[in-house]
Amino acid sequence: MAVPSVDHVKGFRFRRLDKPEEFRTAEELQREVWGTGESAPVSAPRLREMQDHGGHVLGAYVDIYLAGVLASSLGWDGKELYQFVAMAAVRPEYRQHRVGIRLGAYLRDQTMQQGLTTARWMIDPLDGRAAHVAIRALGAVPDRYLTHYFGTLATPPDRGLETDRLSVRWTLSDPTVESRLNATPPPGAKPRTAPAPLEGAPMLVTDVAESGLRFPTEVREPSEPRATIEVPFDLDAIQHHEPARLRPWRHAVRDAFRAALDAGYAVTDFTVQTVEHERRSFYLLEARPPAPPPPTGAVAIPPK
Repeated sequence: MAVPSVDHVKGFRFRRLDKPEEFRTAEELQREVWGTGESAPVSAPRLREMQDHGGHVLGAYVDIYLAGVLASSLGWDGKELYQFVAMAAVRPEYRQHRVGIRLGAYLRDQTMQQGLTTARWMIDPLDGRAAHVAIRALGAVPDRYLTHYFGTLATPPDRGLETDRLSVRWTLSDPTVESRLNATPPPGAKPRTAPAPLEGAPMLVTDVAESGLRFPTEVREPSEPRATIEVPFDLDAIQHHEPARLRPWRHAVRDAFRAALDAGYAVTDFTVQTVEHERRSFYLLEARPPAPPPPTGAVAIPPK
């Protein structure tokens, strides 16, 4: 299939995948985006099953060419039914068109039509691009830091890497979500969601190596009402050019998040800033007020 020129893209069509060949194309797209060889993270049969049993498999099309895909399934935490996003992949040449954000908006519409109010997914906390889309552009809120979630990866090129994840909760009718999505420009427009101001004491101190890539040098305890945790601006560059830096980044970010969460801080936003001509990425955190004491005569029930 001839690939449409990115320079001449006039618009995308967003729709649910339906035909067997469309699910196979979605499997091939994952291989092309992630280089996963013979096996895709979510196979075509599995995608079809998800679509037919309460989930959503949504595509962004340029003419008949699949530029991006998102797949979710029904999840249940014992209290709430929600959509859990298992996979989202966008061809690199279309990322400047905000396809991932617009697939998220389409997922929101489809999920609300089901009568559900929440979506959830997980991101690598080192992946600034994923954090920007989830937190800044869509208004999702991180609620858990999961250490070593998938264990240690066993297959090349990622053999030996650890797999921390940040769980995010997307409350679909939240006013912040509405405002963030309304800030998304129409197709073809250049303006982007304005970055959040960089405010707070840095919990993670970084420096620049001879390669020009930044690396962590110190983790600090939070001491002010607002704090920041820096992550790599370009995780792919580190993976390709200085993979030995991944482990120090992973452990420094993990230690910073543990210290922040133990001290009662919560992630409120994510920002990308240009600092002295360098693009840098930061989680923004705020101290949460302590829970009010129980009324006189009441007995506080300790958490299980």
